[in-house]
Amino acid sequence: MGDRPLKNSKLAPIVAAAARANPGHVGLIMDGNGRWAEHRGEDRTKGHEAGLKTFHRILRASAAFGVPILSVFGFSAENWARPQAEVAKLMALLVQYLQDYRHEFLDQDCRFLVTGRRDQLAPEIQALVALAEQETSGCQSRLLNLALSYGGRQELVDAAKQLAVKAKAGVLDPSQIDNAAFAAHLYAPDLPDPDLIIRTSGEQRLSGFLPWQSAYSELMFHDALWPDFSPEMFLACLEAYRRRKRRFGLVETRL
Repeated sequence: MGDRPLKNSKLAPIVAAAARANPGHVGLIMDGNGRWAEHRGEDRTKGHEAGLKTFHRILRASAAFGVPILSVFGFSAENWARPQAEVAKLMALLVQYLQDYRHEFLDQDCRFLVTGRRDQLAPEIQALVALAEQETSGCQSRLLNLALSYGGRQELVDAAKQLAVKAKAGVLDPSQIDNAAFAAHLYAPDLPDPDLIIRTSGEQRLSGFLPWQSAYSELMFHDALWPDFSPEMFLACLEAYRRRKRRFGLVETRL
């Protein structure tokens, strides 16, 4: 079952910074690595290598552009069904990244967090994730939330199971379950909902990425394949977001 690793007062400065920023929390669905490689006559794994470099550039750019919280769809629950060799390459790239770049999280005062069913990850990866989370637990300027072995429906099911267990034990009155009570049992209950979610490669769907949290997120679908997605494109998305009006179901009042 997915873990709930936050509930930490040290996160308060990051959440406060996100509330002041515009947008404060951006979600990224990094799509198109395999097609990028295939268009070049290369193995799909080359696309994942290029995509990891792009991810690192965008992570740095998010700091420069004043985005305190970045949530990234790194590996979905459905991705386990991909060919074994491709999955192995993705996991190897994750290990390499955590080994080579973990220190940069500290340099950027960026807290690192993984959400998803991490028990499905290899023990080596679980250990590296736990180490990176522990090392950055005191960082208070920014946060990277990496969704690994994550499925949005799984997250909702896991939350429902936790509520059911409490109700069965008599410590929770089912009639008292509301939006806030349900949200408190999600994987990262302290994180604010994403203001903006960007998906690359031209596909126009969320594919199970943060279904509860994205209810009022602004959505943008960019035609660039992920390895071609540049900081300039990212900045253009942020600027387009700032031109949108978010009403959250209300009627705009005109004076």
